[in-house]
Amino acid sequence: MQRFLNLDALSVVLLWFPVIEGILTKHYKPGSQLVIALDRTQWKENNVLMVSAIYKKRALPIFWVLLEKDGSSNLAEQQKVLRPAIRLLKKYKLVILGDREFQSIELANWLQEQNVSFVLRQKQSPTFREKRHSFQPLSSIPIHPGIRQFYTNINLTQKAGFGRYNLAVYWKRKYRGKQEDEAWYLLTNLADLKTAIKIYSQRFGIEAMFRDRKAGGYNLESSKANPNRLIRLILLIALAMASAWLQGEKTVLQRQQSYVCRTQEKGRTRKRHSNFWIGLYGQSWIVAFHECQIWVEELIGSIRNKQGFYRRGLRAMTLIQQAF
Repeated sequence: MQRFLNLDALSVVLLWFPVIEGILTKHYKPGSQLVIALDRTQWKENNVLMVSAIYKKRALPIFWVLLEKDGSSNLAEQQKVLRPAIRLLKKYKLVILGDREFQSIELANWLQEQNVSFVLRQKQSPTFREKRHSFQPLSSIPIHPGIRQFYTNINLTQKAGFGRYNLAVYWKRKYRGKQEDEAWYLLTNLADLKTAIKIYSQRFGIEAMFRDRKAGGYNLESSKANPNRLIRLILLIALAMASAWLQGEKTVLQRQQSYVCRTQEKGRTRKRHSNFWIGLYGQSWIVAFHECQIWVEELIGSIRNKQGFYRRGLRAMTLIQQAF
């Protein structure tokens, strides 16, 4: 395994780019909007900066780099991870999302130069100015739960040499007894408030992806690989995740997910399991069945009223296997 992870052939650009491009081409037409999330995560001593495509409340990794330091990334590192993704996905209308770590006006200006749309969440401390007004901190804007405000053509920070962008201010009102802790301040070059809020709310799909890579799926945080091997290990996990996600999607389309998981739960209105989870455990179900198939068939042979259910289960297993 160690020699395998040292292979130069395990290149993100050469091996993964054609795969992710093929997946996105299947789900998005050229010229359509594609939402891209820029985020960073810490796996023990490993600091990974990643660009991912958001699709159906999940994120598909596109490109990643390992930072040689702890803490936040700088503009050069952000450009390093964004450039290959922007080149690869140039046939789409890209919208780049970033949380408060990526609030810099320099990043916004660079994305504008790349002809890419963006929504970057801001802290409360930066100052902004509308036309013919003086600078004031974002924290001076009167806010309350339910607020929706949109400022056009504002200057953010008092640094010279940067263009004017728009600012969306949003604080989700209390819903089902839950209240967001604070408002969103979103710097964007999108034209309206509704679009900016709707697109930024998709950013949380990348948190689900990181959970899938960690304890929720492949337990990457327990890896003791060195930096070069870790980059390639993430590549292998990306391939495994894509396989599980595609298989889960097909299993749901075939309406066979009830054989893999319990699809409903009392008092729950949201979807109980993701396509990734269904695909991952669909594979585990098939492997487990083959391990004990002889025993199961001996048992079913003595219980005639269960044989019909057993045959339907075998058919479901065949359909799921065809998704591999």
